[in-house]
Amino acid sequence: MPESSQGMEINRPLYTAEERARRDATRWTLVQGVLAPLQFLAFLVSVVLVLHFLQTGQGETSATISIVIKTFLLYTIMVTGCIWEKVVFGRFLFAPAFFWEDVFSMLVLALHTAYLVALYTGSLTVREQMLLALAAYVAYAINAAQFLLKLRAARLQAARDALADADADTDADSAHGSAVGASSNGVPA
Repeated sequence: MPESSQGMEINRPLYTAEERARRDATRWTLVQGVLAPLQFLAFLVSVVLVLHFLQTGQGETSATISIVIKTFLLYTIMVTGCIWEKVVFGRFLFAPAFFWEDVFSMLVLALHTAYLVALYTGSLTVREQMLLALAAYVAYAINAAQFLLKLRAARLQAARDALADADADTDADSAHGSAVGASSNGVPA
């Protein structure tokens, strides 16, 4: 396979047949499938609560709790995602198929962790903490979009693979039928 200047393969399918089999066989795929929408729901609720606080000055406790819950869901999905990546690709992070998603995930983690540090130390005002949470949420939304695009690419690849397999089966059946219907001298029997 051709490689880019960073040593990553270009035009590599998202999953090899072996990786797809491991992805489909591991329970960690289901765990990710449950945690991702759960985290997204926590994100949506938290955004509403944070914006409400920023607009009205009310609901600080609810907004803060929602950010902490969202952050711990993020940590959970990162740990389980690393396990999933290890099972499927043989490495905990930065597998070529998810390299840029993992890179951006580091920014998302850093911003969420900075929020927790600011909350714990009181190094930022409550308003600044909420703005930091919103910055973390923007990064999270971008990262979630990356993963959704990757999921779509995986589905398209699966559809292409299924079509290619069906075409190969049809070609094999046609070749077999032609061979059966011909005599040894090439004249139909």
